[in-house]
Amino acid sequence: MVIIFAILALIILVSSVFAVTSSKMMHIAMYLLFVLASTAGLYFLLDYHFLGVVQLSVYAGGVLTLFIFAILLTNTKGERSEIHGIKRIIPALLAALLGIGVVALAIMKYTFPYADTATANDVVDKEINMEVIGHALMGTEKYQYLLPFEILSVLLLACIIGGILIGRKR
Repeated sequence: MVIIFAILALIILVSSVFAVTSSKMMHIAMYLLFVLASTAGLYFLLDYHFLGVVQLSVYAGGVLTLFIFAILLTNTKGERSEIHGIKRIIPALLAALLGIGVVALAIMKYTFPYADTATANDVVDKEINMEVIGHALMGTEKYQYLLPFEILSVLLLACIIGGILIGRKR
């Protein structure tokens, strides 16, 4: 388990760095695919099969496909992204280090509920039923997510229409 986690974490880390530092847009999309698929692998490793499938189908399948279509519709063949100078790299590096510090502080301050006493069987016994997840996603009451789900679908539709309009102009 630990070896698989280390391999997936290494793939995520290396692919993330390559995605940020690469200059070719299609390479960036491919590295992003590796990150998203490895994240799904982490979900499967934790026995969160629903989240793993959602990660693969929605993000690796849907969003990355839209991203690739946007690249193909807006870039000319062989176009590279702009290489930024040191004036932009240093503030970005400082912002990244600040973000890492905030995340590390939040992790250190948070008390994880099952960290000391739980075994793998205790956590599996507390797994939420799929019916409860479905009602939470499609419900309209407090702490249910139908409205954000519909807003997201309208946003994706607007992205598709924008991609078609950009493609028609060329």
